[in-house]
Amino acid sequence: MEVQETRVQTDRIFTIPNILSMARLAGVPLFLWLILEKHDGWALAVLMLSGVSDYLDGKLARRWNQISNLGRLLDPAADRLYILSTLFGLTYRDILPLWLTGALVARELMLLVMVWILRRHGYPPPQVNFLGKAATFNLMYAFPLLLLSDGTGWLAWMGSVFGWAFAGWGTTLYWWAGILYVVQVRRLVKADATAD
Repeated sequence: MEVQETRVQTDRIFTIPNILSMARLAGVPLFLWLILEKHDGWALAVLMLSGVSDYLDGKLARRWNQISNLGRLLDPAADRLYILSTLFGLTYRDILPLWLTGALVARELMLLVMVWILRRHGYPPPQVNFLGKAATFNLMYAFPLLLLSDGTGWLAWMGSVFGWAFAGWGTTLYWWAGILYVVQVRRLVKADATAD
């Protein structure tokens, strides 16, 4: 498994980056409720705040040397929960087709199996790589734009065009990153098998 983190990781819990990640997690049920109740303006505001805090927690953790084991779990967990809640809400409202939701959920299930395999072999979950971050970035842009598309006029049309572009790129990168994780896990398991 590639080790890309060079800074010291700590077991500290109450750091500014971790508090930002916890706030993002707390916003997930609020965000889902806002989407389901069609309070789209407020849902977009919560999603934008989530995106800003996602950027800040990583930046501050590196700058202030507050990288922690908890932060390594909270950040991707918040990303995934926002993606899953958005998928559910937008699919429920018929903004996203079921096949796209199925493709993204299938990728998440594949990664859960990989994490389970890694744990069985005594390895931690794989680190988030650049490709995975780029995929999440694209999807986090796609979802608010697609939410905007649920209306009429030129703004809804622009939201649809750019939203679907970001959704296509994001889904492709999401699966590409997932396949790379599978390759990493396979190499680790194979190395363990030959070491025995």
